[in-house]
Amino acid sequence: MPSVPTLEWGVRLLYLQSAGLAALTAYLIVLDLTRDNVVIAVAASLTVMAALAAAAVFLVARALGRRSVRARGPAVVVQLFLLATGGFLIQYGTIWAGVTLLALGTLTAALILVPPSSRALGVD
Repeated sequence: MPSVPTLEWGVRLLYLQSAGLAALTAYLIVLDLTRDNVVIAVAASLTVMAALAAAAVFLVARALGRRSVRARGPAVVVQLFLLATGGFLIQYGTIWAGVTLLALGTLTAALILVPPSSRALGVD
């Protein structure tokens, strides 16, 4: 198969997002273990959800890297979640993190949806 730079960069950014979620999971584990007042059910569920998200994004990135057209939809949905999170952070949190997430989500979705990536996945 010929190389498609747009698809390859989209997959790389998905792997980067998976690594970010894995780092978030590690940070949540540290918080769970070092906090004095921890509600176990909330802490465990939040940590497990972050770990599951990291695994899911990793699997989507791997499938998209193998040019599975069925991974394209979930990859775009992940970017929509990223856009929603970025918008929330801009409104209520740190603006720099929100702008970064908005840019990352927009760029990754664009790389996955551009015509060269679509042709490489067999979507015409």
